[in-house]
Amino acid sequence: MKTQILFVDDDTLILQGLNRMLRPMRDTWEMTFVDNGFEALAQMAKKPFDVVVSDMRMQEMSGVELLDKIKKEYPQAVRIILSGQSEKEDILKSVKSAHQYLSKPCDPGALKTTINRAVALRDLLRNGRLRRIISGMGSLPSIPSLYIEVVEQLNLPECSIRRVGETIANDLGMTAKILQLVNSAFFGIPRHVSDTTQAVSFLGLDTVKALILSIGIFSKFEQSASFHFEIEPLLRHSIKTGAIAKEMAIKENFSKHLADEAFMAGVLHDVGKLVLAANMPEQYDEILERAGTQKIPHVEAEQQVLGVTHSAVGAYLMGLWGMPNTTVETIAFHHSPMDYPADSLIPLTIVHVADGLEHYGNQSASPETPIPNIDYRYLDKLGLTERMPLWHKIGVQLNLEGKNDE
Repeated sequence: MKTQILFVDDDTLILQGLNRMLRPMRDTWEMTFVDNGFEALAQMAKKPFDVVVSDMRMQEMSGVELLDKIKKEYPQAVRIILSGQSEKEDILKSVKSAHQYLSKPCDPGALKTTINRAVALRDLLRNGRLRRIISGMGSLPSIPSLYIEVVEQLNLPECSIRRVGETIANDLGMTAKILQLVNSAFFGIPRHVSDTTQAVSFLGLDTVKALILSIGIFSKFEQSASFHFEIEPLLRHSIKTGAIAKEMAIKENFSKHLADEAFMAGVLHDVGKLVLAANMPEQYDEILERAGTQKIPHVEAEQQVLGVTHSAVGAYLMGLWGMPNTTVETIAFHHSPMDYPADSLIPLTIVHVADGLEHYGNQSASPETPIPNIDYRYLDKLGLTERMPLWHKIGVQLNLEGKNDE
């Protein structure tokens, strides 16, 4: 079955150019080209589209207005917006309705890659209801105290980029969103940014203020009294896992770029838990209960209740948001690294081990003692088992430091 793609632009010459440029894709894509938002909505009412690619600035209905309507009425569609660099104010308005941003004029290869990658993600998450929920998300919920702290800092007469970046780094939802934005093609940064303070610096305080105070890209996590999920322990685990992963990567002589990727993947590896807890609290409560009463891993309880794990959910959302393939693949396979075809030490290996080490805590048992949640068959396959004593030492040290900081 062909992938259904809808292109929207009120410049007929642009549409004709896209049609010619993408002609080689006709064997796998069925493409529809329309010149206004009203016709786009009419087309979507007739049949489902997998991907919608819209220009930002159109006369009758802007790209922001169109994608916002599509998000509400057809949340399962992947939404991509094309925008010129001069439309910064407009693009900021689209951050809650567009999954990804491509700059105009658009490189044909980048467009094909973006669409193909988005479509391929469907195989990662076959639960249609979950796909609709996740595709409809514009942001991830944040810890209320950290959300309030960021807002207060931004309202100070002399706001500090470093303090804002450090506060955002302490929150899973804010970190994911700010990195999605700074790494989008719209901002044209030549390398991937994985540090939140750098992200705030690149975006600029005025842009960050507009995103948070005016547009509201962050939201507070609403904790129900009857809901057993707690966001703070998840956050602490995520940040510690990222720290352990980065230190391991440095010790293994990873390049700075790959060490940063390992850190960010470590921070975001459990982002799917936040997605599930925020959007399906009753089902996630059942998952927590099953995991506790049956003494089974969370991923097993998730599979029983939902037929999918938080790994797939988190990878699906981060993929939709255009995060690097390394990060998406690490999130997807951090509990099942044997399922990923690799024969050398990669960020996935680092994060898989760091996750197990963080769960193990600061226990200083013999390094030869197998640590739960670490797949030693996988390490044996890669010839890395002998590295465990060093990695174990790093985990114990950083867990002890983290405990002393609390």
